[in-house]
This record gives sequence, C-alpha cells and structure tokens, in this order.
Amino acid sequence: MNAKKAVANRIRELCREQNIAVNSLANTAGVPPSTIYSMLNEKSQNPGVVSLQKICDGLNITLRQFFDNDIFDNIEQEIK
Repeated sequence: MNAKKAVANRIRELCREQNIAVNSLANTAGVPPSTIYSMLNEKSQNPGVVSLQKICDGLNITLRQFFDNDIFDNIEQEIK
C-alpha cells in the first residue's frame, strides 16, 4: 500500500471510530469537504501536512496519534 492510500484509510477508520461523517469532520476541522474527499479519492496524490493537522484537530487527536497505526508500517517505497 502506498502512503496516500494509507492516509485515506486512516481517515476513514478514525471517522468510523468516532462515528463522524466526512462533512461533519470538514466543518469541525475548518476545511472544505472537497479537501477531505480529495484525500479519500485519487485526486490528491500528496495530502498536505497542514490539512492533515486540521483534520487531526477536528478529530481531537495529534499527528503522532494519526500515524501511530500498523497501517503505516509497510508503506511501499515511492522511489523505485
């Protein structure tokens, strides 16, 4: 799995855990819903750290908590 898909999967997982819809997360995080949807789909190949920080703020977690998940242990190398 590449990093982009891992980030998307982690956002979905956290939304499920907190029982929050993507639109609600966008409102809480102060970002347009399109920003989150582009991260969840193939439109955004490089989710920005500032956007991720805002999403984490909306979920009441830290960036460390966001990335502290097994999904990030086996990320494919980008340079081949």
